[in-house]
Amino acid sequence: MRHRKSRFKLNRNSGHRRSLMANMVKSLIEHERIVTTDVKAKILRGCADRMVTLAKKGTLASRRQAIGEMMIRFNSLTPKEARAAKAGDTSAYNADRKIINKLFNELGPRFATREGGYTRLIRTAALKRGDNSAKCIIEYLPE
Repeated sequence: MRHRKSRFKLNRNSGHRRSLMANMVKSLIEHERIVTTDVKAKILRGCADRMVTLAKKGTLASRRQAIGEMMIRFNSLTPKEARAAKAGDTSAYNADRKIINKLFNELGPRFATREGGYTRLIRTAALKRGDNSAKCIIEYLPE
């Protein structure tokens, strides 16, 4: 019996699902708007809202929790890159560092007064080529 099991499985095992959601959340934070299938967007909405809630807290523990949930692995900086980063030059950072900084420095303060519902789903008329599934746009709200 499948009583009270309301999770979309997407025909993937749990590790693949977790990696898929982590990559999609990172893309959504980076671009603030992505196009995906309808079912994936519905799942992604909860993950993306959870990341903003962690960013609103702004604590070190919430930052580490967001890093873990997005499966971010940092490459350590060389001493020269670390000195440059301390001086304010963030060009040596990899994309994952920039995503975390954007989440906690831009998205968290943007939604500081909002209680929830940070994302918007817009269904498009286009269908995905191949399996004819419905596509939609998921984006963060401007406010």
